[in-house]
Amino acid sequence: MTYCCKSSCNSSRKHRCPINGKEYGSVSAKTILHHLNEPWKRDLEGKGYYFCSDSDCEVVYFGQDNSVISKKELRTEIGIKETAPSRTVCYCFGVSYSTAAQNKTIVNFVKDKTKQSLCSCETSNPSGRCCLKDFPKQ
Repeated sequence: MTYCCKSSCNSSRKHRCPINGKEYGSVSAKTILHHLNEPWKRDLEGKGYYFCSDSDCEVVYFGQDNSVISKKELRTEIGIKETAPSRTVCYCFGVSYSTAAQNKTIVNFVKDKTKQSLCSCETSNPSGRCCLKDFPKQ
């Protein structure tokens, strides 16, 4: 899926989550600002941030300085950290995991719109990346 989110993919730099100790990829401040409850209360300028995808960890974003942003500080449900069938898998088009599992044409729709650069993964998806790898396996 090399076409996915061409213009907004994060760098491959990694950093360890200060809570679980696992390495995760970077995420832009732009992404984080779109998901914070009160973005005006955070200074994200000039700091490197990362997205923790571990469903057992309350941390969603963390900085190179080991600062953390937890799920409770966000206005967005973090689907990859949830287990309910109704969790969001595609934020750009509002698709739940259960809907995608029941309708195999949805992934083709999302792929097509992504190829046409009609997605908004960098700001819509809390991870800042494309959701296609998170879809239920068909």
